[in-house]
Amino acid sequence: MTAALKLQGLNAWYGESHILHGVDLEVQRGEVVTLLGRNGAGRTTTLRAVLGLTGSRKGSVKIHGVEAIDMPTHRIAHLGVGYCPEERGIFSSLTCQENLMLPPPLARAEQGNAMSIDEIYAMFPNLYERRDSPGTRLSGGEQQMLAVARILRTGANLLLLDEISEGLAPVIVQTLARMIVALKARGYTIVMVEQNFRFAAPLADRFYVMEHGGIVETFAASELAARQDTLHQLLGV
Repeated sequence: MTAALKLQGLNAWYGESHILHGVDLEVQRGEVVTLLGRNGAGRTTTLRAVLGLTGSRKGSVKIHGVEAIDMPTHRIAHLGVGYCPEERGIFSSLTCQENLMLPPPLARAEQGNAMSIDEIYAMFPNLYERRDSPGTRLSGGEQQMLAVARILRTGANLLLLDEISEGLAPVIVQTLARMIVALKARGYTIVMVEQNFRFAAPLADRFYVMEHGGIVETFAASELAARQDTLHQLLGV
């Protein structure tokens, strides 16, 4: 089966700063994969490089088998990629529902993969209650839910999620964990960058550990207990 995402020898730069050094990574359809690493290891840059949001990049980025290394960002998105950056990007002058309705459906998204507004509100009851509230009035947790929900409405089936649990109350983090489980059950492919190991550990099928812009370890969820010493050494967890 063709991988949802396959990176081979991926290098990326911001200006003259060489950030990624030959990243090799593969994510199968329907998998949840977490990128672990200390701050500055290159995890966020890896997500951005998939979409062509770095200064320059070389190597191979295949999305559902399609080579995307030379594509502009808007064409990569139309391969079915949704990116939720750490800064969320909520429009403060628009209501919750207007934010939700803003992005158009992706032309090449898989049929039936786009969530309806009703489905999104069923998954995120908080957003239904706040649907007429301006973006500035939403809590941090509600803004994070909205940022993810906005992607789901487009029909993207490969979700790149950057630190979605950061700074949020435990009850909101639990809601996001349930969301990840529900999306996996629906067949979504998810790549997460997470500093919150307790959040990521029960959700991921596989883990990649990054250091100095490269992959230094990869292991399955079933190996997690046996890799605790290695993780403690690499991450301090």
